Amino acid sequence: MNNRHMSVAEILAQYNAKAALPDASTIPAPWYVDPRIAELEAQTVFSKTWQMVGRVEQVEKSGQFVTATVAGEPIVVVRGNDRVLRGFYNVCRHHAAAVVTEPCGQASILHCPYHGWNYGLDGALKGMPEFEGVKNFERQQNGLLPVKAETWEKFVFVNLDPQAAPLTDFLGGLVKRVAPLGVSKLHYFDSRTYDIACNWKVFADNFLDGGYHVPHLHKGLSSVLDYKAYTIENEDRYCLQSSPMVSSGIDAATSATRQGDHAWYFWQYPNFMINLYQGYMDTNLVLPDGVDRWQGPYLQKQVPPDPWSRPYKYKAPGDHGDYDLLSLGSDAQPGGTGEAADVTSWGP
Repeated sequence: MNNRHMSVAEILAQYNAKAALPDASTIPAPWYVDPRIAELEAQTVFSKTWQMVGRVEQVEKSGQFVTATVAGEPIVVVRGNDRVLRGFYNVCRHHAAAVVTEPCGQASILHCPYHGWNYGLDGALKGMPEFEGVKNFERQQNGLLPVKAETWEKFVFVNLDPQAAPLTDFLGGLVKRVAPLGVSKLHYFDSRTYDIACNWKVFADNFLDGGYHVPHLHKGLSSVLDYKAYTIENEDRYCLQSSPMVSSGIDAATSATRQGDHAWYFWQYPNFMINLYQGYMDTNLVLPDGVDRWQGPYLQKQVPPDPWSRPYKYKAPGDHGDYDLLSLGSDAQPGGTGEAADVTSWGP
């Protein structure tokens, strides 16, 4: 049957999630290219899971805020004068304009630039110009609509589901696995945002392939990993890939930043990745932009007291270190439109 004439239920039924590992396959191509699947993911995955939206250091002081888009919804997270961190839909209750228009910053009040409505840092509606005499309007019922907001380690998360379990419950075993690795000692260093022409799951597949591509695409990284001792562990909603580190002089830039006795690569369902080495961490956040594109901030952190003390050269697009990002365009999309390729065996 042509995929375009299949129902969503039929497309989902193509995948056997209960198959034994030797019989497992990749997910079917329509899952990557069908807009109905992308919409279903927005409704059932991204609007129902804890999503990382910023760094704790961005909202440490009263009035500091970060904005983000989660499952197509504009969100603002702000630290109140009472030191409580709160999340809201970043939508004015008047004509639905964005109240906060900057990605991050600090404010004493949240001011809608469209008609001048003002909201407190607690989301309460404080004032509306020229609204005298309006009847059947309750100010206390027209504050910004709340969303759940919590923090873990250095990160700020939100969840659009009002019935969502606490963040630590969602993270499960990841909390204990990361705790001894010193993430809290790291300081923000730099970030880049990529706009890649492929479905977001292609990048997740790349990250989760157990290092299968590393010896071929990342010669420098491969030179400092003991690939024969590379392991994969699955638990709760996270996956940990790890490898012992070895000394190498093949790539000086890689050897300067990828140090220590072990490399840790965490994936937290559905779209957050943490890569940890001794005194160094980078993260990936994969944000769907329709069915055939995604955007992703790439953050780097290093240890104090001097985040510049260790030599580090950022590899701009075009350098071999970013080859996955460059190759994960239409060439990596299964079958291009899904007609020429479907499932394949999961393991090598």
